[in-house]
Amino acid sequence: MDKWLNREALDRLRQGAILLILAAATGAAAGVMTAVFGHGVLAVTHLREAWPLLLVLLPAGGALICLVYSRWGKECGHGMALVYDAVLGRRKDVPARLIPLAVGSTWLGHLLGASVGREGVAVQIAAAGASLMTPGVQAQRDKRRLLMAGVAAGFAGLFRTPLAATLFALELFHGGVVDYQSLLPAVVASLVAASVSGALGVGPAAPSLDVAVPAFSAETIIALVVLGVAAGLAGRLFVFLLHGLHHKLGQWMPNPYLRIVLVGALVALFGLVTGGRYNGLSEEISAAALAGEQVYLWDWLAKLCLTAVCLSAGFQGGEVAPLFTVGAALGAVLAVPLGLPAPLAAALAYAGVFCAGTNTFAAAILVGMELFGGQYFGCLFLVCTVAYACNGNHSIYPQQLADLG
Repeated sequence: MDKWLNREALDRLRQGAILLILAAATGAAAGVMTAVFGHGVLAVTHLREAWPLLLVLLPAGGALICLVYSRWGKECGHGMALVYDAVLGRRKDVPARLIPLAVGSTWLGHLLGASVGREGVAVQIAAAGASLMTPGVQAQRDKRRLLMAGVAAGFAGLFRTPLAATLFALELFHGGVVDYQSLLPAVVASLVAASVSGALGVGPAAPSLDVAVPAFSAETIIALVVLGVAAGLAGRLFVFLLHGLHHKLGQWMPNPYLRIVLVGALVALFGLVTGGRYNGLSEEISAAALAGEQVYLWDWLAKLCLTAVCLSAGFQGGEVAPLFTVGAALGAVLAVPLGLPAPLAAALAYAGVFCAGTNTFAAAILVGMELFGGQYFGCLFLVCTVAYACNGNHSIYPQQLADLG
């Protein structure tokens, strides 16, 4: 009996070691892929900014994206739904062909001015990379953990926030509830991915702050609660528009080519009128907000609406980077009436809108701490708590479940 128990313990130890090795390999692959992908996004963004008339090609680019996915993408157009299905065991893997399709279509979208993010693609390609390694583990639960580690690695490699990425992956599939059984492989993959992408020149998503932490007076607490409510409602508005427009546009324009071409034309026209301020990542808006520089009252709403329209029409990209921009701009606008320093309010809403939009709580707090500094934990905790409560259990990811079972 003792020999059998020792043999069983050794087998579990061996399987655990294999899982961690594969998680580290997943992190290394994700670090390389997200670095290449992230540098590509920045390169095509600089090219579009140098040649702003590239916006007029956005409708044609949308049609090309639609054609490529319809002819060669097959189910790859479902994006994050594939990752959810693979983690939940409803499909065998995340197809490897998703990697070039998602990367290429996102680069094209950013080159021509689609108002989309990038994290969704980073997570998908990292999960596809992890899926290639799942034959190395036997148990279904270990396959699931490796895929979740891939999700964490994709987020960490792109944003250089490994702790937040870990909690993001663990909360994502449980509707805000952390799956601690998958913690160790996710940590390993995230740390390796962040280290590799950092060595390849990927920097943090936002600069750290140098603003004094306000004393927790009654006035400050009220201001933080109001900021949390605003962030929560903004995140919920984005979710509502994203899913609502996806449904309505499909009803109004069942032809996917017509849909993406018309939306592309409208977005291009809007971009030409506004100088491309809300096209692409719009990182200059969040940078200005976090630096205490001028942003417009409508920046957050314009970015929110344009991103929801682009993603609903079929352009590829992500939602998280736009959520960061929306949050930073919203916080900067509310800073003066709330009596908060503008960079601090921008940073807190940056995390708060992300919290509400993704329906992840701990990950949002850690995003704020890793990017802006651990000294703001108290403020981040309060703002994200209120934002999460105002979210109403909604998420940009419609497949997000409360329990994996």
